Amino acid sequence: MSRPQPQQSQSQSQSPQQAQQSQQLHLAVALDGAGWHPAAWRAPDARPGELFTAGYWADLVTEAEHGLLDLVTIEDTLALQGAAITGPDERTDQVRGRLDAVLIASRVAPLTARIGLIPTTNVTHTEPFHLSTALATLDFTSVGRAGWRPQLSFRADDAAHFGRRSTPALTADDARDSELIAKRLAPLFAEATDVVEVVRRLWDSWEDDAVVRDAATGRFLDRRRLHPIDFTGEHFAVRGPSITPRPPQGQPPVAVVAHASIPYELAARGADLVFVTPHSGPGAATILAQLETAKAVVGRPADLPLKVFADLLVFLDDRPGEAARQKERLDELDGAPLRSDAEIFTGTPSELADLLLDRWTAGLDGFRLRPGRLPHDLTAITRGLVPELQRRGAFRTAYTAQTLRGHLGLARPANRYASSPSGA
Repeated sequence: MSRPQPQQSQSQSQSPQQAQQSQQLHLAVALDGAGWHPAAWRAPDARPGELFTAGYWADLVTEAEHGLLDLVTIEDTLALQGAAITGPDERTDQVRGRLDAVLIASRVAPLTARIGLIPTTNVTHTEPFHLSTALATLDFTSVGRAGWRPQLSFRADDAAHFGRRSTPALTADDARDSELIAKRLAPLFAEATDVVEVVRRLWDSWEDDAVVRDAATGRFLDRRRLHPIDFTGEHFAVRGPSITPRPPQGQPPVAVVAHASIPYELAARGADLVFVTPHSGPGAATILAQLETAKAVVGRPADLPLKVFADLLVFLDDRPGEAARQKERLDELDGAPLRSDAEIFTGTPSELADLLLDRWTAGLDGFRLRPGRLPHDLTAITRGLVPELQRRGAFRTAYTAQTLRGHLGLARPANRYASSPSGA
């Protein structure tokens, strides 16, 4: 099956670099603590004593950049980690505690030059005005490499940190059906849709040339190029404009994790990138069809790209069978087999390359890999998988873009409030 060509309008026509990128798969990694296995901190080469240090995160992100990856995502929540969707547990044999994802990204931004940085932020208990300024600032500090993964919050212990509202209570039975979960949380998804819209409007509330800096006339700002957004919704009203100028990318890419029809519609309304969790090639094709339906439901313009990455949780080793044995050892330490919303892969980098290239034919744009152990599986990705994909002509051998939008082949959007498309 031939690779699908991304749709572009005349105002978003592809540059030669973007056309070249569209013929190669995209690759990202999702960073979370010591890795995505709950017992990963007990792996032989883990660094549990450094989890709450800047150096640990700097090492991970610079390693990902060494592998020429498009981006890293950084996980975050408002509650302590745990497997239950109903609330916290009392386990003390797993990693608990984390650093703020936006602040991690801001710390590593000056230490890297090309890789995209997508922190996760909560949108249920955080004001959209604060989110817009924090993420715009990250785009400035990274010189155009910021993205954003909005995440809603439904646990009662999350809400208890703030004491201003309650959220729908989920049961253990709900966890068995992603569509049921999405329906139960529909009001929170509707609120998240409004948050994304407000943040995007605030990013546009300064035109690109609003800052004049004319020392001779003493005029720093052209006030006519700042715009109130005047958003009024069910959950909040935001006047605007932002206090932060328009970000270097205009609109940092918004990424959404989606497992069901309602979150697919959230992605179709406001995202540039969606992370999905197929467990097979046919499963990937089914999800892509569901995303097309979601785009039709919300009326997404046909020429507005929505990149689709499939998630895989990976354990890698050069020795055949060793990755599976290491995972089983971690399962024993944790007291239960690892469970995940994403497909779990164990094997060699070459075997993973086979799987990725096979799944790619379904029409996916790329993959977000969740390393089971850090730093082990991240290094196996950058120094094992990436060279293998390069040998097969499926992955870049050098960065060709400066920004995260550039890596993803996304044009810089025009400002919705500008009288002329100076941001195009």
